[in-house]
Amino acid sequence: MSLFQQPANALVILTKAPQPGQSKTRLVPPLSYTEAADLARALLIDQVENLARFDGARLFIAFTPEEAAGYFEGFILQGFTCFAQRGQSLGERMSHAFEHLFASRFANVILIGSDLPALPVRFFQQAYAWLEKSADVVLGPSADGGYYLVGMNRMIAAIFDDIGWSSAGVLSQTIDKLGDLGLKHELLPEWYDIDTRKDLELLQSQAKCREVAMKNTFALLNELRQRGRL
Repeated sequence: MSLFQQPANALVILTKAPQPGQSKTRLVPPLSYTEAADLARALLIDQVENLARFDGARLFIAFTPEEAAGYFEGFILQGFTCFAQRGQSLGERMSHAFEHLFASRFANVILIGSDLPALPVRFFQQAYAWLEKSADVVLGPSADGGYYLVGMNRMIAAIFDDIGWSSAGVLSQTIDKLGDLGLKHELLPEWYDIDTRKDLELLQSQAKCREVAMKNTFALLNELRQRGRL
């Protein structure tokens, strides 16, 4: 690739600043608001460090609130370009992130959340391959009925309209909408967000296979266990 050639792929993490009372509140209790924010921070850092090793796309963070820009500047040294989210609903914020990156002339854009176990690089490789050759949209199904990843090879704003966000029907509603639009999609393996105590217990049960890629999160979980919080 020449110095001035635009890479085809963009990968963006949609996230918010980890702040007590604003982050992972479904985990309070057993955690305190401060501990829940600490967990959100550890998950974000582990996801950033995991993706920093991926050279198949330009890396971005779409953050909120806007006044948290200073916090996210710390990730620039790890190869991420940061920009503020726009919109009120989750669908509006995701749509804006895609619009922003397609306006920057990327051919394929993938968006993920920050509150999930570090994703295997092969998921991104497969998703970009599908977007390049055989699919309009790629989705990563979440165990809770939503999706942890969405990718597309052009702006398709309609897939974010009239979706019951935070419900168990997000994925099925999105797939139905894609069918109505006559668009082809592919599904990655199922993954999960860290939203509840049950999710934390599942993550801890997988420590042997995830710990290398999630050292900050597991260090915090060990500390929380020592405090008797888990």
